[in-house]
Amino acid sequence: MKIHKSIDKFIYILIIANIIAMIAESHVSVRAIYFGEFYVFEAISIGIFSIEYMYRVIYAYKKSKMKGAIAYITSLFGIIDLISIIPFFLNQFTKIDGRFLRILRLFRLTRIFKLGRDSSSLKLFVKALSAVKGELKFTLFLSILTILFSASAIYYLENAAQPEKFSSISESIWWATVSLATVGYGDVYPITVGGKIFASVISLVGIGVVAIPTGIISASFVEEIIKNGDRRK
Repeated sequence: MKIHKSIDKFIYILIIANIIAMIAESHVSVRAIYFGEFYVFEAISIGIFSIEYMYRVIYAYKKSKMKGAIAYITSLFGIIDLISIIPFFLNQFTKIDGRFLRILRLFRLTRIFKLGRDSSSLKLFVKALSAVKGELKFTLFLSILTILFSASAIYYLENAAQPEKFSSISESIWWATVSLATVGYGDVYPITVGGKIFASVISLVGIGVVAIPTGIISASFVEEIIKNGDRRK
């Protein structure tokens, strides 16, 4: 329908404008001058996004009754639409501290993902992820176990030598995570012989841990591309 395409184009332009405003607002000098304008623009945008959300719920309801409305509300983009507007209303009608407010404002970033609503490639990717969600859950569980084991081991190996950096197992989780992800920021590292040997081994294990979900997702994505190609023929 033409009206739907026109609405989508307008929403996309508004999202891009919101992203530009969000970037500009992050500059202290700009925010100090145009704070009021930024607030008014966001309020108007939230109003439009709220109307769009309600429209999509009503449209889904008209198409498939309650089943359709629930399907949209619980869908990926339905959730994105909702969490992109809720923080604004929470900020207006509830008393929240500054730290939680900063976290809420982070949800403004979800508006970026609204741009991919009609992207066939994104839909294909989401479908590929859904097809292997069982395998991904297992790799996530395996990754958590590996991180906990690594954090515990490095704590016992390094605590005596570096009590300020490896003060507890929970503090050691940061080192274990960046090491298994093969990032290695270098802010925390082992200095004992045992710690260095263990870190060398766990870094190699990390390559495998990262490679497993990457391979699963890649294989599923390729499979969905092939299926999609067959359906078009």
